[in-house]
Amino acid sequence: MNKNIQRPVYFLYARKSSEDKGRQVQSIPDQIKEMKEVASTKKLRILEVIEEAKSAKEPYVRPKFDKMLERIKKGEANGILCWELDRLSRNQVDAGNLGHLLLKGIIASIQTHEKEYLPEDNVILFNLMMSMATQYSIDLKIKVKRGTASKLDKGWAPYRPKPGYFNDKNTRTIEIDRERFDLVRKMWDLMLTGKYTPPQILRIANEEWGFRTRITEKTGGKELSRSVIYYIFRSIFYTGLFDYDGKVYNGRHQPMITLDEYDRVQELLGKKGNPRSKKLEFIFKGPMKCGECGGSVTAETQKKHNYYHCTRNKKGMVCSQKKYVTEVQLEQQIVEIMSKYTIHPKFRQWALEVLNEVNDKEIQERQAIFETQQRTLASCQRQLDNLTKMRYRELIDEPEFIKEKTNLQNELLVLKAKRNDTEMRAQNWLELTERAFNFACYSKEVFEKGDIEAKKEIFVALGSNYRLLDGKLHIEPSPWLVPIEKEYKAMEEEYMKFEPAISLDVKGINEVLAPLRIQWLDVLSFMRTQDF
Repeated sequence: MNKNIQRPVYFLYARKSSEDKGRQVQSIPDQIKEMKEVASTKKLRILEVIEEAKSAKEPYVRPKFDKMLERIKKGEANGILCWELDRLSRNQVDAGNLGHLLLKGIIASIQTHEKEYLPEDNVILFNLMMSMATQYSIDLKIKVKRGTASKLDKGWAPYRPKPGYFNDKNTRTIEIDRERFDLVRKMWDLMLTGKYTPPQILRIANEEWGFRTRITEKTGGKELSRSVIYYIFRSIFYTGLFDYDGKVYNGRHQPMITLDEYDRVQELLGKKGNPRSKKLEFIFKGPMKCGECGGSVTAETQKKHNYYHCTRNKKGMVCSQKKYVTEVQLEQQIVEIMSKYTIHPKFRQWALEVLNEVNDKEIQERQAIFETQQRTLASCQRQLDNLTKMRYRELIDEPEFIKEKTNLQNELLVLKAKRNDTEMRAQNWLELTERAFNFACYSKEVFEKGDIEAKKEIFVALGSNYRLLDGKLHIEPSPWLVPIEKEYKAMEEEYMKFEPAISLDVKGINEVLAPLRIQWLDVLSFMRTQDF
């Protein structure tokens, strides 16, 4: 070490990487600012400020950090200033090197914003703090791995969605970006005509449609780039599937295009389609779990038939399930299950008549609520305007103005949210219930005659908690389907007694069927309280 250095001379080292997402980790400028203040207070000499945006989980991947240690060994400085010890290391190799240099006195001081570590200190404390930083990195890796596995199991892509979609932080699902979804679909439509190239579509989207990327905390509001337009047209994500770590999964996000459309675009881009694993043809793989051990149900093809069975590999569980069930057998079971929830078109018609009557009443109620909310909103806005005028005239001081302004602005946000919710409530409810009764009326027929994608969609919509036990499929139906199973069949049998009475006029038929309509109305009233 250079003998001319009497008091410690420091390198100020500041680091932050993408792994540091918590608020407890300050930005690099904030770290530098705070540590310069510490240096000023303690009269410490800083030789150089070193900034690095690299992860410290692995050794020898931070060139600036490694160079700093080499310069310390050469005697250019003998101290390190850093916000916390975990800024220096999150792995055992770097932690060991630092501890060794400190123990030997080559590093005379490591100063954080709270504590100084010296060669003569008890080395156990230093090693403990460095071990905690290393353990954090290990725990984080495990947590991320578990989180990713959970997302994959639930059918959600564990990465940022493609343009046209966004991550809903509240529900932790992938939802369609209503502002951009249809525009991205139009891009696919243009590509499918075969008359446009990706650069031409890019120009149309950016210049003619004014397409801009979704705004997030760090980026957004920009035009699409050339690389992104190709990225869109190469992504199988838009079919409702997604790939991760070399595998393809069935996603739960809403598809934008079909697999045939995707393959067509790949051909137009110069490929002979996009080869997909045979497992993509396994219609029912994904939602099902083993009814005995809770493990995943896998599928395989043998002698041109698809078979489903338990993987029997769930940790800590012993599973005796050995029975295989063919895809054809599963389809037959699903049709039997759907028969419990399939309604006659006449009952669908009655349901929609009732729903529209209820909706008309709700519109009147909604309008009265909406008008009241609008008046309250206008009153709150006037208060805010008057408050601003009072401040201009210096009738209130700045602190009071800021306090009252903040309160009124928060109130405005709440009122606007309630008003918007009132405006959409009846419309959304009617749309969802119409879709539900269309499902109950027609889905069985569509399932029996539809293509693979239709079968998948209907299968997933049936309910939850799909279990395969001894070759038998069990499904917990959606809540709104339960009353159909319990009450509907008897009503249908009663209806079929009167259906041939076509000689009656409309009035006569309605009188005969009036008790049945009332009974159906009671069922609808209960169903209306369920979550569609």
